[in-house]
Amino acid sequence: MTTPQAPTITPAAFIAKWRNAGFGERQGAQSFFNDLCALVGHPNPAAYGNPDAFTFEKAVPGGFADAYFEGRFGWEFKGSDADLDDALNQLLRYQVYLKTPPLLIVSSFETIRIRTNFQGMETVRHDIRVEDLGEPANLELLRCVFFDPDALRPGRSVAQVTEETAALFHDIVADMEQADTAVGAPADPERLARHLNRIVFCLYAADAGLLPDGVFARILRQHARNPALANRAIASLFEQMAAGGLFGADAIAHFNGDLFNTAEAVELSAAALQRLGEAAGRNWRNIEPSIFGTLFERALDAAKRTYLGAHYTGADDIMLVVDPVVMQPLRREWDAARREIEALLDDDDRDGALGRLEDFRRRLASVTVLDPACGSGNFLYLALRCLLDLEKAAIDYAAGQGWHGLTPMVQPNQMLGIELEHYAAELARTALWIGYIQWHQSNGFPYIRQPILTPLDTIRRGDAILDWSDGGNAVEPEWPAAEFIIGNPPFLGRRSWNRNFEREYTIAVDRVYKDTMARSSDLCCYWFEKARRQIAAGKTVRAGLLATQNIRATFSRGVLESINESGGIFMAYPDRDWLLDGASVHVAIIGFDDGSETEKTIDDKRVNRINANLTSGVDITIAKRLSENAGIAFRGPGTAPFDIPGDLAATMLAEVGNPNGRPNSDVIMPVRNGQDLSSRARGHYTINFADLTLTEAARYATPFEHAKQAAVQQGRDLTGNYWQYRQSARNMTAALSGLSRFVGHSVTAKHLTFVWVDAGTICNSATNVFARDDDYFFGVLHSSIHEVWARALGTQLREAESAFRYTPTTCFETFPLPRPTDKQRAAVAYAAGELNRLREGWLNPVDADGVAAPNAADLRRRTLTSLYNQRPTWLAHAHQALDAAVAAAYGWPADLDDGGILERLLALNLVRAGAGEAAYLLPENAV
Repeated sequence: MTTPQAPTITPAAFIAKWRNAGFGERQGAQSFFNDLCALVGHPNPAAYGNPDAFTFEKAVPGGFADAYFEGRFGWEFKGSDADLDDALNQLLRYQVYLKTPPLLIVSSFETIRIRTNFQGMETVRHDIRVEDLGEPANLELLRCVFFDPDALRPGRSVAQVTEETAALFHDIVADMEQADTAVGAPADPERLARHLNRIVFCLYAADAGLLPDGVFARILRQHARNPALANRAIASLFEQMAAGGLFGADAIAHFNGDLFNTAEAVELSAAALQRLGEAAGRNWRNIEPSIFGTLFERALDAAKRTYLGAHYTGADDIMLVVDPVVMQPLRREWDAARREIEALLDDDDRDGALGRLEDFRRRLASVTVLDPACGSGNFLYLALRCLLDLEKAAIDYAAGQGWHGLTPMVQPNQMLGIELEHYAAELARTALWIGYIQWHQSNGFPYIRQPILTPLDTIRRGDAILDWSDGGNAVEPEWPAAEFIIGNPPFLGRRSWNRNFEREYTIAVDRVYKDTMARSSDLCCYWFEKARRQIAAGKTVRAGLLATQNIRATFSRGVLESINESGGIFMAYPDRDWLLDGASVHVAIIGFDDGSETEKTIDDKRVNRINANLTSGVDITIAKRLSENAGIAFRGPGTAPFDIPGDLAATMLAEVGNPNGRPNSDVIMPVRNGQDLSSRARGHYTINFADLTLTEAARYATPFEHAKQAAVQQGRDLTGNYWQYRQSARNMTAALSGLSRFVGHSVTAKHLTFVWVDAGTICNSATNVFARDDDYFFGVLHSSIHEVWARALGTQLREAESAFRYTPTTCFETFPLPRPTDKQRAAVAYAAGELNRLREGWLNPVDADGVAAPNAADLRRRTLTSLYNQRPTWLAHAHQALDAAVAAAYGWPADLDDGGILERLLALNLVRAGAGEAAYLLPENAV
């Protein structure tokens, strides 16, 4: 940084020289600037000696910045204060070519105006009158401009400004609700929300210069203690904004739009008016539209106020959808257009070149973007901003060719939305208008249109997947045609539908989509299907939507398979952190089209294809269920209502005197859940009447009465089989009959571990049960070959990054078991037995005399989960020996990578399922 020098002109001399200089801009601007340098002790551009970093007349497309200091400021001079706004607009248009300096400064010979321009921070303006340069604070401000611009960095980010204003409105709504409760007449929430939405726009419009300076703040000051008068004044202002006119002595512009089409207002409480007065003093010009809607929606919706703080989806995350889906193809078009323009310029056809540029701008003005679950408009606002940015690049290019005076053609009504909630739809319209105006003013394009707003009827209220307008008979709704579809549709697993929807709604969804959607599909899948149909019908070119990351799983994946059949997925983030209603979740982001996009990416990495499970390798989603694996793997029954702790079980087991003369041990059995299998058993039991009739079950008196009471507490129908588990276990019981042990496994776990369970133990619905008792089968399940297959077909849980769900129908029933020789079978069985022996020795240690170790605290720490977290060398060696034996049973090399394993297993699966010829050469014993 430059070292300050002794000033060579005093403040008094500077003021005297320039107070009434009478120079025009061209005659005196550089002398004025050189004298400012002398005043603060900084070398002027000539003395600085680095014209690339500090210079006069810095060239930019279409013009020059009068002075430029890299990393510090851009500076424009004008002859009078009246021209300072024009000078700032000039700098705003130039700023990207000046590397977006932290300060934008405009000056006349009377005033120096410093505007902060730190990225992501609110803007602050400092005006210094030349005649006041002798004041120490003004001199220090000017020194910071040259020596330390960071000292002028504002204290709040744009996001903080938006959060604080949203928090104020949260308090205003709370005041109104409290006042309504006191008088026993609550205001209509929608009317209050609409009223406050208009007030939000007025506060923004005042700071943006669209309303006379201070007009709204004056209403609040004058009538702060008289809500009735304040209400009348606000309603009168709204009326003038709707049509244009006079509000007292102030001329009000014609706003129009759908925001002010009625002047009705809600009477605000005195406390609310006081807070509004505070809000009017905030910097509304700098609220951030990409989070504005979300935060204000939460402020006004009691159900969402818990999430009011800084828990929102930021612009960077939304751009993961907007950029690849909308902007990348448009940028490619701009690159092609620019090449054509340059070719025309080379041929000296300037009119043709300008015409081609205007064609491209008209192309941008024709782009339409639909968000069919738009909420408060965040995705649409960012898409609008990106279109404007691309058009500005075209305008700047035109300026570089000498074509001046172009203004943006892109309009907010190119953004289309469908939103069920009335207030969110209104916020979307407001956010789009604020963002549109803000972009113009931030990029140096004066906002002078009349009327200031036009109706945004492209944002419509409605249900995006059901249309109830036909006399209550639901049909599939018609989405508007749009070139691009983007958004974040609602996620809701099928099991949660009954808690969130009326039964009539669920029935209607199933009826309308019965031919194309599996009933197990997550709610978000219906938006994917609708978007797919829009593309197939030629109404949409590309789509990009968020989904629960479980969309890759079998129960929801059908819609992605349909997309790849009729078109193609070209972009995916299979598992990404996202903020949803203030909580961090895992989502998938998926972009798709009609199959014409050739550049495909997963997590920003180029791939040749994207499968329906959002992988790029072998497409195991085409694997078939194998009849030879049927009847082996089962999901345990739902035992929870009938589970009892060990002490109660002991009491019941000790009882005698049942009328049938049978012991309670017939129906009281140990129970294991997933945690028991991967940790240590809790010692719980369950009452299991299996297939006993009511008469038979009731003869086990105490267990039956306990089960009956549990059924009553659960709300079960006592006219049904309330004494039995809800989930039938008949097939599993039959398969386990005659076995002394079986294989158990936790449905969800970090590590894929299998354990032996003694016959007579019930494994519940958190477990999978395999009806086999041989070490060979146990060994194949515990091999890395099976684990690679299972993890590829299992479901990653968004609730826990490290856990996945093993589903027997997909992970096991599709898995082609080896067909070994007797010698190979024996080798696998031996290796599996050794693995189990070593694990049991670690889990349940004994001393040299074979006596169990008594240290209870140590035993609690010895669990399968902790063992596999550590994965000691002896365990790794045991698994290596088992893997080698299983690979030999398949006739495969022991060092295959995961891709090679999946390729061979899929080939085996398809051969055995009779689904087609395998594309791989396989050993004879493999099939």
